[in-house]
Amino acid sequence: MKNRLISFVMIFMLSASFAMAQRSDSPGMSFGVLGGVNFQNLNGKAFNGDKLNNDMLLGYHIGANVQIPIVPEFYFQPGILLSTAGAKNKSDASTSTTKLTYLQVPLDFVYKGALGSGFVMVGFGPYLGYGIAGKVITKGDSPTVEQKIVFKSTVTASDNDQVPYYKAFDAGANVFAGYQMGSGIFVQLDTQFGLSKINSKYEAFPEDKTSVKNTGFGL
Repeated sequence: MKNRLISFVMIFMLSASFAMAQRSDSPGMSFGVLGGVNFQNLNGKAFNGDKLNNDMLLGYHIGANVQIPIVPEFYFQPGILLSTAGAKNKSDASTSTTKLTYLQVPLDFVYKGALGSGFVMVGFGPYLGYGIAGKVITKGDSPTVEQKIVFKSTVTASDNDQVPYYKAFDAGANVFAGYQMGSGIFVQLDTQFGLSKINSKYEAFPEDKTSVKNTGFGL
């Protein structure tokens, strides 16, 4: 039910944004809908301080944005995205896949310079994210185990230690480049650097050196 509600909200938002783009009378301002694929990873350190050794996970993003003129050729571009993240971890005995879904708000600054019949785009800016769903799937010789992720900043002694925990809040930076055709259709390559640790803090393990951050790129 929760996933259906999220899907309905996103579809409504995208439909409304498209309609605004058709009716907008603001010169230089444009609304857009976007969607594409993500190649995400969870990088950082494990409990003992060793570097995490994960593989990238294929996902998706979908959302809408608006470009607001600041000065000629420079724009402020806020948006909202439903975006997936996570990683795979393989061992001799099993493969563990962590899947996270975020609502993200990118706040980018964009340069658009005329090139041919369209525009070349280069942008950067911060993003804020909030986790709304997630799960860890473990496959091996034994039956597949699927655990729902619980979003919590601090895990206390009274919490179930068999549940995977992550912080809901995420923050980082975007850098991207792309090309917008005269028709308005655009393609861009994004790189995402997570700056905020998303692993929960365990009160029972003050010596824990875990540090997990979202990284990856999208098209």
